[in-house]
Amino acid sequence: MIFMSGLLRRSDRPEPLVKCASIRRMNAALDDSALFPPIEPFTSGVLDVGDGHVMYFEQCGNPDGVPVVFLHGGPGSGCVARHRRFFDPARYRIVLFDQRGCGRSTPRGELRYNTAAHLVADIERLRAHLNIGRWLVFGGSWGSSLALAYCAAHKAACSGAILRGVFLTGKRDVEWFFQDMKAQLPDAWARLAARAPKRRQHDLLAWYADCIGGNDRAAALSAVREWMRWEDALTQPGRSVGEVPEPAGDEVQRLIDKYRLQAHYLLRECFLGEKRLLDCAARMHGLPTAILHGRLDLICKPEAAWRVHRTLHGSRLRLVDGAGHSPFDAPMAQALVGATSHFAAHGDFADWGDSVHEGAGA
Repeated sequence: MIFMSGLLRRSDRPEPLVKCASIRRMNAALDDSALFPPIEPFTSGVLDVGDGHVMYFEQCGNPDGVPVVFLHGGPGSGCVARHRRFFDPARYRIVLFDQRGCGRSTPRGELRYNTAAHLVADIERLRAHLNIGRWLVFGGSWGSSLALAYCAAHKAACSGAILRGVFLTGKRDVEWFFQDMKAQLPDAWARLAARAPKRRQHDLLAWYADCIGGNDRAAALSAVREWMRWEDALTQPGRSVGEVPEPAGDEVQRLIDKYRLQAHYLLRECFLGEKRLLDCAARMHGLPTAILHGRLDLICKPEAAWRVHRTLHGSRLRLVDGAGHSPFDAPMAQALVGATSHFAAHGDFADWGDSVHEGAGA
């Protein structure tokens, strides 16, 4: 995706959420040593959220621990087993779910009744269903956008927020991904653009959305694979990017569903937009918030994290050296685990070391 939820590994579960071969092949280079050990859910289920949508959720860790809800990226991705491992299972009651149309939620790929407002309402419905008073909200990439919207709408239900790889959903953010990054990766961008007619290369999102949303399944899959290859290039700057392996079976439709849903959101500024999300950040004043962003992130602009930090007074910001967009880059994974562990111990981020305030005080 553009705002991918992270590089994913095949789960040991019989029904893995994400099985993307091009992403799996990248995991061998990733170091999991910063993460907590693998765990399995102590319960899972589905919740009817209305409008024909049924949402998958699971709970892991300590049933009596600090509640935290994990908001995955995308839009259109889903949760995977590795996402559970940012949290100490002895200290946290970890709640993960697949957003409407994603992963194990049904109907997969459904675009009707699928907006940011619906997702915010679903999160609150899930909190009530699980009888949780307040929870820490953890969101990365598109999940950070959704976290901002949810925390602003339901601040009393939140004990804090951790935002990683901030995405403000505006036109500038989308253009950064589809158009502006040609200045950094001209060869990879030329290949992405070459699929579109020259007259449409100024707006590649619109062309790819039309192609993936069309009736030609083969053309849709070809466009998806090219989009994925562009993502690979941005998440692995300086490394050669190979071909995306040909998917088979249900994987074909799963990938088309995922990117069709993603395009549905991105064409509409994710039903939020930059100004609205910055307003959301302002309304979160007083809520303990840690913001982390990789200095090498080519998918979501580091400037976005800075703007949210400057708007959300009292927030703490860490620009993570050596990290790109993936939460599983070793420096970022270590920083995220440090943030969740600090919150579990202290209930806030007041004394959590962040690169911005540490530098200002030096």
